[in-house]
Amino acid sequence: MRRGAFITLEGIEGAGKSTAMTLVAKRLADAGHPPLETREPGGTPLGEALRELLLGHRHDGMDDETELLLMFAARNEHLVRRIRPALASGRWVLCDRFTDATYAYQGGGRGLPTDRIAALERWVQKGLRPDLTLLLDLPPEVGLARAARRSTPDRIEKEALAFFERVRRAYLERAAAEPARIRVIDADQSLSRVQSQVAEILEAFLETWSEAG
Repeated sequence: MRRGAFITLEGIEGAGKSTAMTLVAKRLADAGHPPLETREPGGTPLGEALRELLLGHRHDGMDDETELLLMFAARNEHLVRRIRPALASGRWVLCDRFTDATYAYQGGGRGLPTDRIAALERWVQKGLRPDLTLLLDLPPEVGLARAARRSTPDRIEKEALAFFERVRRAYLERAAAEPARIRVIDADQSLSRVQSQVAEILEAFLETWSEAG
């Protein structure tokens, strides 16, 4: 049996990932691939508990390396319990953030060495990477303003604007290095235009995946 496709959505706060997730999930279901919808950090009971530690305010001032290790601990559990079994059964997986976010936030934002992140990626993921990543890109000040209207900032959302500028830059650098996998979507547009970009990229991916199978 051919394994399912692994699709991820990335972007800074306020980029519209939740709305895009709904659109992508519906299109995949319509195409006969109803996906497992999940998120990071999280996706499992242990992962969700770690998410609360990472994003809640009980541990403000958490060491950057502790943050990185907790991210990968949650990811390992996520892969073992949900992502790998789903893919192996032929089911498609749609995930709100994955390891590109770690390179962007802990690498770009926190300034941790990328080779350290890469070593953890090799250990935990054992070569598994997304087949398609949709990167919703927009200026950080726009995204943060949107996010502030949505909810109270979590521990990471409270970082300064310069932090998110570094995060965005890291995301775009990864996209430039892997243009076939990471497709950049201009999220600083009307919802209809963003949805049109998402749909176009997804249709092309579905066609390519079908031909390859």
